Amino acid sequence: MHEIILCKLGEVALKGLNRRSFEMKLMSNLRRRTARFGRFRVYSKQSTIYVEPAGEACDLDGAYDACKRVFGIIAVARALPCAKEKEAILDTAKTYLSSALTAARSFKVESKRADKTFPMTSIQLSQWVGGHLHEAFPHLTVDVHHPDLTVYVEVREEAAYVHAPAEPAAGGLPIGMGGRAVSLLSGGIDSPVASYMIAKRGVELEMIHFASPPYTSEQAREKVLQLARELVPWCGRLNVTIVPFAEIQEEIRRNCPEDHFTLIMRRFMMRLADALARDLNCRALVTGESLGQVASQTMDALAVSGDVTDLPVLRPVIGMDKEEIVRIARHIGTFETSILPYEDCCTVFTPRHPKTRPHVEEVREMEQALDVEGLVRRAMEGREVVKLR
Repeated sequence: MHEIILCKLGEVALKGLNRRSFEMKLMSNLRRRTARFGRFRVYSKQSTIYVEPAGEACDLDGAYDACKRVFGIIAVARALPCAKEKEAILDTAKTYLSSALTAARSFKVESKRADKTFPMTSIQLSQWVGGHLHEAFPHLTVDVHHPDLTVYVEVREEAAYVHAPAEPAAGGLPIGMGGRAVSLLSGGIDSPVASYMIAKRGVELEMIHFASPPYTSEQAREKVLQLARELVPWCGRLNVTIVPFAEIQEEIRRNCPEDHFTLIMRRFMMRLADALARDLNCRALVTGESLGQVASQTMDALAVSGDVTDLPVLRPVIGMDKEEIVRIARHIGTFETSILPYEDCCTVFTPRHPKTRPHVEEVREMEQALDVEGLVRRAMEGREVVKLR
């Protein structure tokens, strides 16, 4: 028999009557993510999803890494199937885990008997396999509390499976089960993290980015696309809609008080994201705002920027400090790209003394000097869509 990947379910296992729909979506996501590594058979039994090579040319290493980034999976393990006989299980453990057993100083065996027709209980099987492994690797000591290595034996319907400890996976819920949303993607640290966190709740994302050439460079645009590429292994396929924003910013600078530049700019971003969401049948907006981090992210400022949309605005990093956000950015692989020195449109025409306690009515009055509908319409007409797979 050949190696197989065992994917352990997280929250999906707690679902009720609709659990099967979550599992079906999860298996569909796994098939798509592993397809470029070869042909795999993906199926579900007894709260575990099996990813089994269906050909000799499969890249199991690549598929294993991909499975760890699929939301809905809490842990993954590479395992070797064998016959449901104690001698076969022992022989498989000896050979398959030989290197790990040789390197360890202490060990234990944990067994799970999902097939209740197997003649030994879980404890009996663990003791029998553990005793014979101790004889085969006499340098090992048994430590049931803090072993260097735990040998796992799972006796299931089709076979028995032997593996070392599983590795943590992405967790969360399968993408596609939480609806669709438009995420505002800048070139900073926060918005990619916010996108990742919302995708982890099963939300399929459409990305929107605001570009302001000639004030922003081609490198700044490529930086944002690279951030989106780095999110693809977690979020799946992504479309990035790039909206021209320079005309809007110039009109704001000409017609509005300087201390309100950023706030009015944010309101236009929300209007454009709202328009895209309605075009694409998305049901929420996602931002990387963190309460109090900058002047446009005070409670009053958030109320002003959110005033222009009646869609839910999801702010997953709202209560996090910068260190927490940076830690997640490093984990998902976006941090080094985020800190590249290519500024995005948020840094264009930045006010010297931004308003921190604005009033909605006051800002609405200021915007009467602008052709709001015309600016939004022209920006949306000039949008470009970049598809990332």
